[in-house]
Amino acid sequence: MLALASTFLYALLTDRVLLVHAPPEFDGLFCEPFPGSSWTLPADFLITDFDGVFTMWSPTSYKNMRQAGTISNATAEQSLPAYVFLDLIQSFTDAAFCDDDQQVLAKFNWMVIKSDVYFAAMLFLMPAYERELTQLFPEKEAVFHHLARYLFHPSNDVWGIVHRFYEAYLARADELVGLQVRVFPEMPIPFDNMYEQIIRCSEQEGLLPKLGQTVVVTAANGSSVVAPSTKLTSILVTSLFPDYYDRIRGVYHARPTETGEYVAVHQPSHEREQRTEARGHNQRALAEIYLLSFCDRVVTSAVSTFGYIAHGLAGVRPWVLLRPPSPVARAEPACVRSETVEPCLQALPRRMCGAAEGSDIGALVPHIRHCEDVQKGIKLFS
Repeated sequence: MLALASTFLYALLTDRVLLVHAPPEFDGLFCEPFPGSSWTLPADFLITDFDGVFTMWSPTSYKNMRQAGTISNATAEQSLPAYVFLDLIQSFTDAAFCDDDQQVLAKFNWMVIKSDVYFAAMLFLMPAYERELTQLFPEKEAVFHHLARYLFHPSNDVWGIVHRFYEAYLARADELVGLQVRVFPEMPIPFDNMYEQIIRCSEQEGLLPKLGQTVVVTAANGSSVVAPSTKLTSILVTSLFPDYYDRIRGVYHARPTETGEYVAVHQPSHEREQRTEARGHNQRALAEIYLLSFCDRVVTSAVSTFGYIAHGLAGVRPWVLLRPPSPVARAEPACVRSETVEPCLQALPRRMCGAAEGSDIGALVPHIRHCEDVQKGIKLFS
């Protein structure tokens, strides 16, 4: 979704039509966003093996053609190949964010973009698009929020999951707190460490209702009853595992809150592993992203694109659980409040036009700074 929103914005800026190659795992997730037309490539499109044809070694890659000297600003349109491949996968093998590059790319009628990152942030560093982007987005930190709300419409199946769960478990809450926990294979933080970090973050920022001692009042017949409260706080936990839900739910069942408010804890699913090839798994994941986006306050895991999308759709600044130096180390601080709603571009291109070698890309313009969870990454700020 991050890459698709970025590609849509790039298409708007370059007067192109957006067409989407929809792999099987994309099926059943979204409705068509444009009335009277389809954004998916037809089944009989000339190219079908996109993964095999478009790689970093592809002869139609813009970077490879540029390095081979087969294209330049002076190349006539009639001498160009039928299409150009722009490789914006996380390794960013193509550095095409220069005005000179865009002049060459504009000569191609067909462009194939392959990406898995939120490269929209890079477009705001290009003078050629500055004026139009300023008109489109006076608030820089609302870029993904507006793009995603316009472009992505969950399918009936996905929205059915969202609607049923929300009405059954969340609709009557006075406050919704979303907690998204993602532990990555390269940073396998033990459960107890991660749970302790969540609790420290909550205490530091006042996110979850504080636990107290049993508060009683004396009834007319002399018996003791718990003091009543009308406030209900619902905590929505999204994680591949049920452990965090079980622990938090158990704590609030065992003890009352300091204020006497009621706390309900819910988790829609616990798949235990990510299965991006399974349609049902992807539909449930998308539904949980939208459920998180309904929360008043959101806590997300560092470097999680799942979390980026959820708080971006919501238009709220999340609290980010920072990564510790190692799986067994303690994260200090436990979390920080993001200064923007925007997702993070975690991987930067190796070359940035108009900047000296070694320049800090996060300091080139006032509305771009480094991310809280990925120091080398950048994100948009208002």
